[in-house]
Amino acid sequence: MAHAAGKQGPKIVSKSSAGGTGAAGAGGGPPIMPLASPLMGKKKKPFLGMPAPLGYVPGLGRGATGFTTRSDIGPARDANDPVDDRHAPPGKRTVGDQMKKNQDDDDEDLNDTNYDEFNGYAGSLFSSGPYEKDDEEADAIYAALDKRMDERRKERRELREKEEIEKYRMERPKIQQQFSDLKRKLSEVSEEEWLSIPEVGDARNKRQRNPRYEKLTPVPDSFFSKHLQTGENHTTVDPLQGLGGLNTPYPGSMTPGTGELDMRKIGQARNTLMDMRLSQVSDSVSGQTVVDPKGYLTDLNSMIPTHGGDISDIKKARLLLKSVRETNPHHPPAWIASARLEEVTGKLQVARNLIMKGTEMCPKSEDVWLEAARLQPGDTAKAVVAQAVRHLPGSVRIYIRAAELETDIRAKKRVLRKALENVSKSVRLWKTAVELEEPEDARIMLSRAVECCPTSVELWLALARLETYENARRVLNKARENIPTDRHIWITAAKLEEANSNTQMVEKIIDRAITSLRANGVEINREQWIQDAEECDKAGSVATCQAVIRAVIGIGIEEEDRKHTWMEDADSCVAHGALECARAIYAHALQVFPSKKSVWLRAAYFEKNNGTRESLEALLQRAVAHCPKAEVLWLMGAKSKWLAEDVPAARSILALAFQANPNSEEIWLAAVKLESENNEYERARRLLAKARSSAPTARVFMKSVKLEWVLGNIEAAQELCTEALKHYEDFPKLWMMRGQIEEQCENMDKAREAYNQGLKKCPHSSGLWLLLSPRAILEKARLKNPQGPDLWLESVRLEFRAGLKNIANTLMAKALQECPNSGILWAEAVFLEARPQRKTKSVDALKKCEHDPHVLLAVAKYASLFSLKHLAREWFLRTVKIEPDLGDAWALFYKFELQHGTEEQQEEVRKRCENAEPRHGELWCAESKHVLNWQKKTGEILAEVASKIKNTF
Repeated sequence: MAHAAGKQGPKIVSKSSAGGTGAAGAGGGPPIMPLASPLMGKKKKPFLGMPAPLGYVPGLGRGATGFTTRSDIGPARDANDPVDDRHAPPGKRTVGDQMKKNQDDDDEDLNDTNYDEFNGYAGSLFSSGPYEKDDEEADAIYAALDKRMDERRKERRELREKEEIEKYRMERPKIQQQFSDLKRKLSEVSEEEWLSIPEVGDARNKRQRNPRYEKLTPVPDSFFSKHLQTGENHTTVDPLQGLGGLNTPYPGSMTPGTGELDMRKIGQARNTLMDMRLSQVSDSVSGQTVVDPKGYLTDLNSMIPTHGGDISDIKKARLLLKSVRETNPHHPPAWIASARLEEVTGKLQVARNLIMKGTEMCPKSEDVWLEAARLQPGDTAKAVVAQAVRHLPGSVRIYIRAAELETDIRAKKRVLRKALENVSKSVRLWKTAVELEEPEDARIMLSRAVECCPTSVELWLALARLETYENARRVLNKARENIPTDRHIWITAAKLEEANSNTQMVEKIIDRAITSLRANGVEINREQWIQDAEECDKAGSVATCQAVIRAVIGIGIEEEDRKHTWMEDADSCVAHGALECARAIYAHALQVFPSKKSVWLRAAYFEKNNGTRESLEALLQRAVAHCPKAEVLWLMGAKSKWLAEDVPAARSILALAFQANPNSEEIWLAAVKLESENNEYERARRLLAKARSSAPTARVFMKSVKLEWVLGNIEAAQELCTEALKHYEDFPKLWMMRGQIEEQCENMDKAREAYNQGLKKCPHSSGLWLLLSPRAILEKARLKNPQGPDLWLESVRLEFRAGLKNIANTLMAKALQECPNSGILWAEAVFLEARPQRKTKSVDALKKCEHDPHVLLAVAKYASLFSLKHLAREWFLRTVKIEPDLGDAWALFYKFELQHGTEEQQEEVRKRCENAEPRHGELWCAESKHVLNWQKKTGEILAEVASKIKNTF
């Protein structure tokens, strides 16, 4: 019991102390029990008044941690303040010393987590110590050793990495590489197959495809029916209720309040509107609709101004125009603008009413009446025009509109004749009326027209064209009297005389025209007269155009500028198709400059391209008479005779050329070619022998060797070559021929010896270097000729053929640095790139070499690879126009037309190539200079080269 009482005692005391209402008795008796209270039933928390456990952080359980206040860290201190430790060693007695020490400790992280078995610690163990000279030497030695070891393994490492990358690419190719073959096959897909490919659907679900932020429910028709029957008027609509509801054509205040809403009639009206719109946009020829059925309703909605801004703008415009009309009712543009505004908004009747009101307010305005006639339907428009004529009897435009409204020809004539009674001075009315008449009636009407309008050149000329020769002369004479300042009357008179075979009068009329016009103060505009001459040329009046050219060609030109200006005029006439004008200009220039070789040459080329063989030969005969020392003119004449298969005449021309130019190399070689082409080999040998004795040159010797070589006389060719090299050892083509002859005889050592001897004498000859062509020799050649694009090109191709594409690309980059403007290098660089990069390379090439034929040819080939036929043909045409002497361009163009063009296009290319007679080009020279092809014509060589071109198109 004592133990129990001992335990009970503190409990009672605790409660009494907690309650605070009981106290011990004065006599030390038993404690008094406290009164009952609301707190008596609760137990005391066991942790209150106890110390916090180890590691306890207040607020950690509910997340109220992470902030620090000044009371937690103490007051702020300066770096020079002393620390709390009075007995701190030197260097640690201030706050700044402590912070510096902590920073140094942080720099050297010697923790186990920062340790590696191979490399040690991430930082240097001795970074805090001094870095002396022996440390620097040791680091340099270790760096050199590392570099040496790395170089020993570099090639193997790079080769291994390259093999790993290639293996990785083979195992995991790019998406672009996986579909490259399929992308190439897309060129075979026809247009029908392409159009039959289904559209790609949207894989997203419906909610993602059509996001709707609000659910909008249209108001049912029963709602409107109910409120129409009850007679309620609503001028506003609740925005939350009316969105997506029925669009009404009326504003809110104009909505009818009573009546029934017939939904069936609304549906019929909608179908009628749709039928009207479909009939408007249907094709009037084939009857097939051109409407997109899926987007039709969307297009209809877009026609209606649904946005508030459009409607408000129309309302503002209405108010503004109404204000203008009320302020100034006699201002015609206000009525016209108001009517057009209503027409645009679809209120055609309102527009008609407005414009008719405008005719009442502005009865003297021509524009208002014409606008009213335009807006009104047929018969009403006629009535409007009749009313307009009563108010404006002198308006030409209203009469023209009245004639346009008539559908019957007789009615049109009647209207126009009535108009001419009131307005007889109008040229426009006379012209419109004459166009409706027959020739005889038109002549009678024009006779009256020139009396009423004597200053109209068009009416006089039209009358002259309808009259007979004698009457036309009288008419033109009267026209000159009435209009002495117009040149067209004089030119028409000259054309009239030419048409009636009176050509001797043409020159006189044009001379009189110049004199008369100057006397009347008219300035002679040279360009206008030349344009008139071109028109005469196109109309077939050759004598008139030539007379005009002779009369005005020298007007307003300085004497020193005549030749240059006349040549430009001739080129301009050729470009405009006026060949007779150009011929007249050349004839006049040759009269003024009879001894100018360049003018004769330009005229000869003009006749060669645009004239006949007879006109060319006649011109060349005159040319060699005035310029006997011009070798090219003699050669052109001889070639023209040879092409006409008149060999004796060609020989006689060359004989005369020999007399005028006894030691001319070109004439000697032309004579040799003439004889060899006609199988007169002995004549050719004798001519060459004479040439070697009288006019010895390197080319003469080369042609002599070539003739013996192609005829199979190898020994004679070798002897001639040896003799030629004694005199012209610096001519590389002789060394090339000597080596090629030895190669043909299979004496490779002698051929190599000939090439090496030639390189000693001609170290800058690219041809000799290319004939040797091993890699080492090409490198040596590039060192001696760093600017030789042919050597760079062959080096790149040599590496590419060996499969070393990377080296080839590197060499090409170096080549473009040495020869940045070389077209053959840029053309090769385009096709060294991968297919996706070729377009970019082509653009770069065109920027560097815009007018280089090799670059243009590369672009044409690139376009043809992608089946861009039209574009490729344009680039081929541009190439052969810039450089017609490039045989490779003609061969590729002909190959392209063989595969993609018609027979007419193929024939055109062949004929143009034969006229151009190309002599250069890598592929072309390989065939044309072959020994077996020495007698083949240009067309045959073209076909041969085209057949050997791979199917690149």
